[in-house]
Amino acid sequence: MNNDLQIADKILAESRVIAVVGISPKPDRPSHYVAEYLQKHGYRIIPVNPVSAGTHILGEHCYATLTQAAAALAEQQIRIDLVDVFRKSELVEPIADEAIAIKARAFWLQMGIINEAATDKARAAGLDVVADRCTKVDHARWRAEQANRG
Repeated sequence: MNNDLQIADKILAESRVIAVVGISPKPDRPSHYVAEYLQKHGYRIIPVNPVSAGTHILGEHCYATLTQAAAALAEQQIRIDLVDVFRKSELVEPIADEAIAIKARAFWLQMGIINEAATDKARAAGLDVVADRCTKVDHARWRAEQANRG
């Protein structure tokens, strides 16, 4: 198995709380239905989208920034494990900085999102990193592999 798949599997196995940066309130958008899929499979989704801040997406309060989300959750002794990013590649580096600052365990750039400076920075800070892959697709593959082993 290649290293990306091993890291993806580790992230999926160890994460419980996933901040979805760039989530859309529109059900037909990939960010929405991927988050909904993950939520249905037992992960807590934390929506992060400045345009939708203060509203609810998938039944969860939406925050303007990752930093605000992490601060609000910290009051409840909840930590963001994974930062799952649905933003254009050129907008990702400040999100990596925030993911490092909030001490997330992992940083995931969705399919088609590649930013080497951001992923190098996150890796250097000790985060598990996956880029240009879909959490929904990898979770379905990972679950099938778990079932086959079981």
